Amino acid sequence: MSRPEFSLAYLTAFGTPPARMVEIAAETGYDYVSLRLTPVTDHEPTFPFFTEPSVVADVKAHMADTGISVLDVELIRVGPDDDPADYGRFMEVASDLGARHLIMQLPDPDRSRAAERFAQICRMASPHRMTVDLEFIPWSTTEDLAAAVEIVTKADQSNGGVLIDTLHFARSKSSLADLEMLPEHLFNFVQLCDAPFEAPRTHEGLINAARTARSLPGEAGLDLRPLVEAIPTVPYSLEVPNDIMRKDLGVEEFARRVLRAGQTFLARDEAESAGSGQHR
Repeated sequence: MSRPEFSLAYLTAFGTPPARMVEIAAETGYDYVSLRLTPVTDHEPTFPFFTEPSVVADVKAHMADTGISVLDVELIRVGPDDDPADYGRFMEVASDLGARHLIMQLPDPDRSRAAERFAQICRMASPHRMTVDLEFIPWSTTEDLAAAVEIVTKADQSNGGVLIDTLHFARSKSSLADLEMLPEHLFNFVQLCDAPFEAPRTHEGLINAARTARSLPGEAGLDLRPLVEAIPTVPYSLEVPNDIMRKDLGVEEFARRVLRAGQTFLARDEAESAGSGQHR
């Protein structure tokens, strides 16, 4: 069996310029980077991917030098008042960077409209040979696995998928049995992290923990093993934002430790699965 592939997620290296992320990924042993093209909050660093061609050119030059490539980019977020057509430039830049997958969120309570817009984004991405992977988040209107699967199924696009973030899966109390029944083609990559067993009790607490205080894979309280075993072999984007550890260790050493933890967890998981005869 081939070894697992890993991507350095943007939140793990939060605030790091994209070309430097490529360098860190190469220096610490990752296969890919996962880049953020558009800001998620009003108070975070931004990089002019869409207005300064030198930014994309610099990233591509570093990828050519290191052999690192882009696994996925974020974020396409389409709410009730947003127009999917506005993401045309996003598609062009993502394609130029060689991204394989696009992360999408749909904060829209109207599931039929959400499915239509997901389908539109999928059609926009298709000529670029990119998938669109719908992320569910427990504090949003696409709150769990069932909601995401409903939208992706209604959209019925060959390049549409569901993104499993192990933290969001656990905090949304999504069904492992439902996950195990999904067809393999819906999975393109996974965002892997750990967290304390006890979840914050407010939306604000959930959001803060998700953005700033996740734990290294296999080193906290989530029951990750059955979750990972339920998903086919796909690349793992190690999304482990932890402000305290990143500042204490520095971005490069933190990225190295995150990767080491991911490798250790999955090696242990593979050994135990082989021993018990459990395979997807």
